[in-house]
Amino acid sequence: PAGTWLLYLPCTWSIGLAAAPGCLPDWRMLSLFGVGAVLMRGAGCTINDMWDRDYDRQVARTASRPLAAGDISTFQSLVFLGGQLSLALCVLLCLNYYSIILGAASLSLVITYPLMKRITYWPQLVLGLTFNWGALLGWSAIKGSCEWSVCLPLYFAGVMWTLVYDTIYAHQDKRDDIMIGVKSTALQFKEDTKQWLSGFSLAMLLSLCVAGMNCNQTFPYYSAVAAVGTHLAHQIYTLDIDKPEDCWKKFASNRTVGILLFIGIVLGNL
Repeated sequence: PAGTWLLYLPCTWSIGLAAAPGCLPDWRMLSLFGVGAVLMRGAGCTINDMWDRDYDRQVARTASRPLAAGDISTFQSLVFLGGQLSLALCVLLCLNYYSIILGAASLSLVITYPLMKRITYWPQLVLGLTFNWGALLGWSAIKGSCEWSVCLPLYFAGVMWTLVYDTIYAHQDKRDDIMIGVKSTALQFKEDTKQWLSGFSLAMLLSLCVAGMNCNQTFPYYSAVAAVGTHLAHQIYTLDIDKPEDCWKKFASNRTVGILLFIGIVLGNL
């Protein structure tokens, strides 16, 4: 469930930062967003598999996916997607009106993201814009609207983080991607990948510091940001972009990055 964690964790950061000083995050909201993350990550996967079924058949790692393998029809997957989105809508309707509109606005990104690999070498950037919407939504669910001086730097930090982990992820499939003609940041950066990842990581850390300063965070928060920086530095330094198993291991380890930051936010608030 690595992808579900990576969708959920920016929501937890935002909910944690929106908590009143000295208070724990709203556990009801954390639970609600957890359910929403499972449903929307699942819906995103369904949409992705519907767009990419012809490509998936040509890639060893994805050839066994149900649509690519012919185990289910496009109509069946559409019915399943309808169920996922209906349940996700039920979760969204539990929030305030501002958050309902803000959450609904992300659907266009969810639907169009899978197409990006056909037209740009930066589909990971569009994934970042999609996957970190919770950095805006979590705050608005607690406060009733976004405090942009906090939410925007937090959102930007999340986008930079996605560029790090999903570029690493994309290196698993680069040989197949070249053959079938799809694009990614892995193919764009090539041997310069580590320099780009370092730049994205630095931008993430600076943005987290700005978000923390704008909501009066305390020492534990900045300690967690430093721990996140250390984790990312280790990932990048030890990464072997030509070993798919190492790329997967580094990608999956980003759950730890998100949890470290959430713990820092909670302790900083207390």
